[in-house]
Order: sequence, then structure tokens, then C-alpha cells
Amino acid sequence: MNPISQIKYVPLEASPVKSFFVSMLTRDIRLEDAILDLLDNSVDGAIRNSNREIDKPYANKHAEIDFCGNSFTISDNCGGIPWSLHNYAFRLGKASDSPQDVPGTVGTYGIGMKRAMFKMGGHCLISTRSGSDEYSIEISPEWLANEKDWKLPVQPVKRSRDEDGTTIFVTDLYPGIAKRFDEDSKAFTSELIKLVSTHYAFIIDKGFEVSINGIHVKPRPTKLIFDTGTDIKNSVKPYIYKTKTSDGVEVFLAVGFTRPIPSQNEILNGQEANRYSSMDAGWTVLCNDRAVLYADRSELTGWGEANVPRYHTQFIAISGIVEFRSDDPSKLPTTTTKRGVDASSPLFLQVKNKMREGMRLFTDYTNKWKGREDESKEQILKGVPLSFAQVKIQSESIRMNPTLRTFTRGEQFVPNLPLPKILEPAKRRISFIRESKDISNLAEYFGNSDMEPYEVGGQCFDLLLKEARR
Repeated sequence: MNPISQIKYVPLEASPVKSFFVSMLTRDIRLEDAILDLLDNSVDGAIRNSNREIDKPYANKHAEIDFCGNSFTISDNCGGIPWSLHNYAFRLGKASDSPQDVPGTVGTYGIGMKRAMFKMGGHCLISTRSGSDEYSIEISPEWLANEKDWKLPVQPVKRSRDEDGTTIFVTDLYPGIAKRFDEDSKAFTSELIKLVSTHYAFIIDKGFEVSINGIHVKPRPTKLIFDTGTDIKNSVKPYIYKTKTSDGVEVFLAVGFTRPIPSQNEILNGQEANRYSSMDAGWTVLCNDRAVLYADRSELTGWGEANVPRYHTQFIAISGIVEFRSDDPSKLPTTTTKRGVDASSPLFLQVKNKMREGMRLFTDYTNKWKGREDESKEQILKGVPLSFAQVKIQSESIRMNPTLRTFTRGEQFVPNLPLPKILEPAKRRISFIRESKDISNLAEYFGNSDMEPYEVGGQCFDLLLKEARR
């Protein structure tokens, strides 16, 4: 008799191994992104409990982040987690029967909060209040070690909250995390503040408040130069494109100058580093008000592709913002970490064509005015810096033309940027480089220490020319 036929078949164990699941979930996410995942939850709570039709819908909503070598805490007053949603909020992954979230949120996969806590430490306590519902949930080292039990214990809160909201308290920090929160605290705090000030600039500008280790975070929004004058043909305005896809995703794109373009002398002498850096240059991608990509200057956003040059410091004044909005966050072109763009998204690839089209206008302008940046500065400074929200408002008052391509059908505005006047044949441009200290000495000699290098050069030429003509 065949021995195999004597085996009594029983169902095989195929449930996930908890320790493997948790370690793999946290391996590819940075600590900064894990913290921003928790902040996303607070923002989503504010969205659920705010009137987004008013100018400052998130006023009086806040999140406080505090950390040291022993613990991490994030606490908000953004509505809490109602008991009716506890089976969905604390599961690893989003169940198919999960209720549809309110428009404007970004939670899609149901792993952000859990992944962030698992990333930092072995013991987590979540306390929440939503109306009459007030409870706490504990994730302990014992729970993490128990491969059979996936149910989380629920208990009453030890101290009642004054208002609806959630507090997440993480202890038993892993050594690498504790070091960054303790020994590297100053540098890590500074980096986190920079990330929040840029990635949540639009949310903070609408009233939401964030503090990190007691430091109030100020928004750092990108502003584009917009000449609101009547001269349509010779004014600096952003390139604008907007559309709404068949499945309801709204797209609004604007790219332009954030400031005058620097001269070659300023770039080579590093003088622009004091005035502004490359930090704001490049593309910012928004998904439901949150920046999933900030100031990108790579091929991902079209630099170095399709006749667009690679990023160089001469393009330091060019910035673009593209916004995707959808009631269904799964339709947004973002990754699971919500800190990156899904480069294979058909929607993003089509919009990227418009991003490159807009960029070419301003890189071409920069190249055409090379060597005559002082004249270009006069053109750019006729405009005023407008926030992204203000640019959207201005787009309603300018003539938008329909686009013809099927996949990018929508409306666009292509600015007619001013061209440099052709120099008279009898005139030539002189350009040379000298030590900064020597230029400053000459500027003081001429009685104006604030003179630009090109002005010092002109004064020197005129002075010597006058002597030569004698």
C-alpha cells in the first residue's frame, strides 16, 4: 500500500508570522516618514471634523510631537477614534468592508499608524476620546512576542482628556531610535521641523498648528511671481494647467519663477547662497493638500528629459507645484509611505508631459537672458509673489485655452515671457570674475557698499575710460 495514501489531510497553517510581518513592515521606511505618518492621522482627523469651505478650516486644531531618549509622544485634538471604527483603525491593513473615509484624507492602506509605532519601540499606548467614547489600547512586548494572539487589549483610560483627540505614547525605544532622539536630538529636531514646514505648509496655512519639542512650526510655502499688470505680452506669469479626470481626480499645475534669476557671477561666487538656496527649486507634488514630494530636481519630475535640461544652479529660481485632489485617496499617484510619487501611475505620467512643457518655457527664458540678468531682474520684479492658493484664484481671471490631447485634455495658460532686446551692433558685453573682497573694497571706494558686482564693474570701466579719453 502506498504510505502517502495513509496520511490524514488537515488544513495547513498559513497565518502570518507576527515578528516577520512587523519587521518587514518597518524595514523600508525612514524614521522621519514614520513620524509624518502619525501626523497624517492627526491631519485626517482634523479634516473629518472641520468645515473645509471656510478660509481657515483647521483653526484650533493642533498636534504636539515630543521625543527624548526614553520615549516618543504625539498628541492631538483632532476628534479621536470613535469606538464604531476601532475594528478598522487598529487592524494591520484596510479591510474590504471598511467604511469610506471623508473626502480630503490620504489614508489608503491601513498600515501607517501601526508601522510608525512598530518602527520606534516595543511598547505603545494609544489613548483616544471621541465624544462619549474614551478608551486606550496597549501594544506590549508580550503581544509582539505572541505569534498566536492578534487581538489587542482594550482598557479604560487612566486620565480623562479635556477634548476629543488621540495620544500615542511609545516607550522601550530601539537603540538606534533612542540615539537619534537623544544624542542627535538637535539635528533630528531641525530636520523634522524643516520637513513639516514644507510638506504641511498648505495645511498649516489653513490654520493647523504643529509643535515639535515645544517649537512652533511655521509654514514654508512656495510662492510664484505673477505680474498682475495689463501688459499681457511682456509680463512674467506662471504656466498653468488644470483638468479633471474621468474618475474624478482634479489636477492643478503651476510653474514659474520664485525670484529673479541669478547672474553667473553670483552663482560662481556663491552670493546667492545667502539670498536663497536650491531648497525651494524644483517640483513639489501635492496630494490632498499634503506634499508627497518636495522641491524635486530629478528625472522623476521631468528634469533632464524631453528637451528639458538637467537641473543646474542657473535654474535656482524655477519652481513648480502640481496638485492632485480626489475624494478617493487610492486614485492619487502616491506610494504606500505617502512620501513619494508612484512613477508608474498613468495619471502622473500624463501630467508629467505638462510639467515638462511648463519647465521648458522658464529654462529657455533663463538661457536667453544669460549674461543680462540685471535687465531680466527688472522684468521679474514687476510681478508679486503669490501663494499657490492665490495663483489658483488668479487663474480664474485670465484666459485659459483648451488643450487638445486626449489624455491631458483640460485648460492651460501659456505666458508670453519677455524676450531680451537685441544689443546694438556697436555694443558688446564685458564679463569677468574677481575676488569678492576686492569687489567689496571697490564698492566702498565708490561710496556704496551695497553695489552689485556688475555695477562695480561698470563704474571701474567708466572711470578708466574717462582717463583714457583724456
